[in-house]
Amino acid sequence: MHAAIRIEDVHKRYGALQALKGVSFDIRPGEFFGLLGPNGAGKSTLISIIAGLSQASSGQISVMGHDTVRNWRMARRSLGVVPQELVFDPFFNVVDMLRLQAGYFGCGSESWPWIDEMLERLDLADKRRSPMRGLSGGMKRRLMIARALVHEPKLLILDEPTAGVDIELRRSMWTFLEEMNRQGTTIILTTHYMEEAEALCRNIAIID
Repeated sequence: MHAAIRIEDVHKRYGALQALKGVSFDIRPGEFFGLLGPNGAGKSTLISIIAGLSQASSGQISVMGHDTVRNWRMARRSLGVVPQELVFDPFFNVVDMLRLQAGYFGCGSESWPWIDEMLERLDLADKRRSPMRGLSGGMKRRLMIARALVHEPKLLILDEPTAGVDIELRRSMWTFLEEMNRQGTTIILTTHYMEEAEALCRNIAIID
């Protein structure tokens, strides 16, 4: 069986700055995995390389057995990423934004029932026709998770998804993510909340 993610001796340099120095580890399919470390340790840099937004200076990464450089289409099709930043087009409403995102992955109207289900499970159903700029910060966080899952990837990466979110909303997001994991989605979580890592993750890696 392929690893969900295999990271082999990955280095990343920005001029004289070495952001990653020989990172290697595997994550098994079905894992709920924590990636921990202080600010500036290279967690977001590693996620950007996995997602194809940046290139490693050396080393190799595969996602669900697909090399992220040689077979990047299949690697990205297998992957959903929730970034730290709230990135969205303020002129779309919620459901249209999700349908547009699905279209990027070749998913048409057959994906709409799944979109509706996610909006229900993330307590966003009553906001489906609301413009993006009218949502609260917590709603936008949940919507970023829905957007990453819209093409039903096998692997989900969450880069500090609950930063700045109140504890009640954080726990509802935990419940949703645990359910996705039980249904077979491999999840990688970066967080500064130790109780979050302890509650959700079965294994962790620390980058320092």
